[in-house]
Amino acid sequence: MPVTSQYTISAPPVPYLLVKNSDLRFPVHRIYCVGRNYSDHAIEMGHDPNRETPFFFQKNADNLVTNNGDFPYPPRSKKVHHEIELVVAIGSGGTDIARVDALNHIWGYAVGLDMTRRDLQSEMKQAGKPWEIGKAFEHSAPCSEVIPASEIGHPNKGLIQLKVNGEVRQLGDLNQLIWKIPEIIMVLSGLFELKPGDLIMTGTPAGVGAVNRGDLLECFIEGVGEMTTRVI
Repeated sequence: MPVTSQYTISAPPVPYLLVKNSDLRFPVHRIYCVGRNYSDHAIEMGHDPNRETPFFFQKNADNLVTNNGDFPYPPRSKKVHHEIELVVAIGSGGTDIARVDALNHIWGYAVGLDMTRRDLQSEMKQAGKPWEIGKAFEHSAPCSEVIPASEIGHPNKGLIQLKVNGEVRQLGDLNQLIWKIPEIIMVLSGLFELKPGDLIMTGTPAGVGAVNRGDLLECFIEGVGEMTTRVI
């Protein structure tokens, strides 16, 4: 029997985001998330809003939901929260990237949601255990198309907003980020070797809250884009 592949099983497909106004695809390698990067969100979660060393957690690339797809309400949870975030798409990687050079490593930007099983995350926090079951579950990373930085530059201010069923729930400005994007890349690249295709979710403003089946989530970041997802 002829060997048609060197793999023992079928290789999984490459996760990707569409590129806005293009037939191109941005292949996704890893997804990093920055925790508590807006002061008002840190306060609402019961933490000190002062600038602390940034910390990170991960989602899986195949957690992405694209093309305004639906968000299936996940099992084993009764409290799932929305968190809108500016997403940075890395075009060239490296380690120990200097802050002054960080923007040169960015390919583009997108609008994303860090969907969170808050009850399970809280249980893990209280037990001193990792957060993955609250953060890195299936369909937990709805994301818009990527828009190239060559078209829009590098946004450092602008409205970031999430509506649920037409009601504004989260409202902020990108200039409220505690750790700015060049600093995030500098610190993260000192901990991991960033690779082309990596995404960085940069944090969420205040107003996070529970979603219910049937809810329509509308996300908008000024100068970057918009996306919707329905909870099913």
